[in-house]
This record gives sequence, structure tokens and C-alpha cells, in this order.
Amino acid sequence: MRHATLLRTGLSALLLVGAWAAAGPSSASAAPAESAPAPASTALLTAMQRDFGISESEAVTRLADEKKATALEPKAQRAAGSAFGGAWFDATSRKLVVAVTDTGKAGAVRATGADVRVVEHSARQLDAAKARIDALPAPDGVSSWHVDPASSSVVLNVVASERRDNDVRAFVAKAREAGPVTVETTAEAPRTFAAGTVGGDPYYTGNVRCSIGFSVHGGFVTAGHCGGAGQSVRGWDGSAIGNFQGSSFPGNDYAWVNVANGWWTVPVVLGWGTVSDQLVRGSNEAPVGASICRSGSTTRWHCGRVLAKNETVNYSQGAVHQMTKTSVCAEGGDSGGSFISGDQAQGVTSGGWGNCSSGGETWHQPVNEILNRYGLRLHTA
Repeated sequence: MRHATLLRTGLSALLLVGAWAAAGPSSASAAPAESAPAPASTALLTAMQRDFGISESEAVTRLADEKKATALEPKAQRAAGSAFGGAWFDATSRKLVVAVTDTGKAGAVRATGADVRVVEHSARQLDAAKARIDALPAPDGVSSWHVDPASSSVVLNVVASERRDNDVRAFVAKAREAGPVTVETTAEAPRTFAAGTVGGDPYYTGNVRCSIGFSVHGGFVTAGHCGGAGQSVRGWDGSAIGNFQGSSFPGNDYAWVNVANGWWTVPVVLGWGTVSDQLVRGSNEAPVGASICRSGSTTRWHCGRVLAKNETVNYSQGAVHQMTKTSVCAEGGDSGGSFISGDQAQGVTSGGWGNCSSGGETWHQPVNEILNRYGLRLHTA
């Protein structure tokens, strides 16, 4: 009976009990081998139309352009060599833009199919400047900082109401000594998106509710702030799933949980019974500027853009490094949930500011870092 109820109800998670196999594969996975996979599920396309204000055909076109840009980025970076200054997807030109510090490399980069912008600082120089800023103790009024290839600087995000605070001013001054810095403001300080227990939602650790991220062989990945190593995890129905096998927060915000007790993994992001499910086919990292969607146990599906990578987020519990910032909203209980671009896993929800009524920004921990840290293999379709 528990299995049948699960299939009717759905989860904001990427693992189901054994009845999934008895129910048979989804229509997408049952397609003939020679058929090309759809660019995205109805769930993703519907969410993109809602959150970007575009048509279905425009959403399909954008996903195709972003997939091309994602595949092109490593080739363009090799062509730029030491002059590489970063890259991003431009939604207007529908192309990958690559920054270079040497005009002599522009032709080789353009030959790959990317657009070129000449900048002052290389990615290596900007990364080194950010690393020096990472070593500084940050006050609460400093929200986050990241390398921005478009401005060829390290962008410091300061909470608007705290910009004149003496500690914030002192931090900005020290950051400017570390390298090229641009200061921007944000409406609120970041926070993690864990929540107290709410019956019927995906998983619990003690009295904390979070969302499951992506299936891996043997378990699933999620946010580190949702539980510590060894803690037990319960499913949406209160039954035991497994235990946190590894967890890191702050510094990082990732964890993985083993699956047992009649639960197993499937390579999907569920649509909550109101939209179709999204198959996960890989984890190629989308560029800055690309569209990205999130599934979580509180707010379900929402979409936005990748705003920055390798951003340091200054939570009240401590700084977390190498995060990806997005314009997607989230709320309490969405922590650990899935960020996906097309059919490619991107990361697990960490935290942010705002909500899905008034808007906001959200960070995710890149999934490939989690896989590499724990030696895990993503479960793909």
C-alpha cells in the first residue's frame, strides 16, 4: 500500500520505492533507440515559459542554443590559452561570449564559433584575486563575492542597508587591495533554505525538512546543512531511507545519503504529479547566462538564469565557497533540491534571499564537485 500511495502522490526527490519498476518506464525512456531525446520535459518548458515570459518554441530554441554553448566552452577556452578571461552565454546573441586579454587570440577563439570580448584581466588573475579575498574575514553586511568575466573584476555583493557600515567599508577597502573589485548591492543577506518538519514532504533529519537533489548509484546528493555525517534520514512517509554518509558545511554545502530499507534511486527530477518528470542524462555545466530550473519540496518548479560561478557566499554560519548564483527563487524546505539545465544536472540548492512571491536569488553547490569529492556516480537515463 505504501508503494501505491507513493506513485499517486509523487515526491520532490529523485528516489522512489520499488513499485516504480512494476509501474513500467516513462514514455520518454521507452522511446525507440534511434529517436533523439526531447530537449526538455513539459515540466521544464512550462516553467521556462512562466518564469522567462517566452513561448514554448522560444524555450526549445534557447535550450538548444545553451546546449551548443555548453559544449563549445571548453574548446574556446583551449583556443584562448593563457589569455582566457572567462565565458558566458548571451541570451540576446544566443551565443557563447569568451573574454580574452590578448587580441592575438581573438581569431582562434572566433574560429570555434564563439563571440569574443577583449578584457583587462585573465581568469587566472581574477581567480587569484578572489582567493585573496576569500582569506579575509567578512562582516555580515557582505553577502557574497564572485569572479565576473564580463566586467573583468571580482564583484562584491553588499547588503544595501549595510553599505555604509564601518566593517563593510573596511572589508571593501581590503578587497580592493587584493585585485580589481566592483561593488554591487543586494536586497537581503543570504540564508539557507532548510525548514521545520512539515508532514508529507520528501525527507527529514531530526526536525529539519529538506529536498533530495540527484540520484547517485547507492544514494542521493543533497545540501550539507541539512544534516551531519551519521544522522538518519526519513522519507516523506516517515519510513527510514538511510544515513548521511558524508556532509560538509560551512566551507562547502554538500552531502550524500545512502539508500536502503526498500528505497532505490531513479534518474529523474519529479514533477509533483502536476507536470511531467525530467530525465537526468548527465551533468555538463551550463555557462553563465544560461537558463536553469529548480525543483524543491516547498515551491516545486521555478526557472531563471545562471548569474555567476565560483561565488563565495557569506552565511551567518560561515562562508561557503565555489557556489553558483542564479536568479531562481526558493523558500524554506527547498534546500538540497535539484538545479537542472535541460537534461543536465547542475547542483543542489543551498540558500539565497527573497522568496517565490516577491523574487530573489539562490545559490547551488555544483553537483560535479560533490560527485568528485565522494567518488560518486550520477544515476543517468
